[in-house]
Amino acid sequence: MNRVVNTFLAIAASLGLAGCTTVPETGRKQFNFLTPDQEMQMGLTSFQQLKQEVPVSKDTKTAALVERVGKRIAAVAPLPNAQWEFVLFESKEANAFCLPGGKVGVYTGILPYTKDEAGLATVIGHEVAHAVARHGGERVSQQLGLEVVGAVISSSMQESKWQAAAVTAYGLGSQVGYALPHSRMQESEADELGLLYMARAGYNPEAAVGFWQRFAELEARSGGTPGFLRTHPVSADRVQALQEMMPRALQEYRAHGGK
Repeated sequence: MNRVVNTFLAIAASLGLAGCTTVPETGRKQFNFLTPDQEMQMGLTSFQQLKQEVPVSKDTKTAALVERVGKRIAAVAPLPNAQWEFVLFESKEANAFCLPGGKVGVYTGILPYTKDEAGLATVIGHEVAHAVARHGGERVSQQLGLEVVGAVISSSMQESKWQAAAVTAYGLGSQVGYALPHSRMQESEADELGLLYMARAGYNPEAAVGFWQRFAELEARSGGTPGFLRTHPVSADRVQALQEMMPRALQEYRAHGGK
């Protein structure tokens, strides 16, 4: 094993010792070697660049709604020192995103599916949850780990006729067997946390079921990617999971003034 791989392994080992954090609410242990400050800077830089590349919506009324809902949810989300920013982008894509540190973007293309303020709270709650759970830093850490293992495999089979095949097999296997399932797990975790946050912010969590049912219709029209190749769970599965979590979310909703 060459010096480069040994160096990679030493770095990975030291990061592993220092990189174990816990996700709020779920208690899941995660490998994340980035500090909150590093994540925040990464998110800020990416968000500034995105605002230069994608037009910000000129619909001031809806943009104000996005900001209002975002601030209500951020007020109950435990992310110390977050620099929350909620921006409505002009795009036909039915999507939203959150960058580390609290930078949330909502595309106008998702508004026909949110329908109302509670539907919008479902989307923003989910995105805020990604920031609170530090999923962005976890993905960066995960990718480094996969690259380290790939480098070990490549080096150990140097000049072997099987090297290319082994590296290709590892690349496919690591994506289908680990990276994609992990991504789906993060999305499910964000669904769970987002449901709690919208409830604590005073939005009826039952609205989340309606949103994902509407979104499932979009998925059906656009054709289906096999579940094991998806980065996100299928909407029908998300609806079922949300219904299972609903008793706790409704309890939170009522405890925070909901009826």
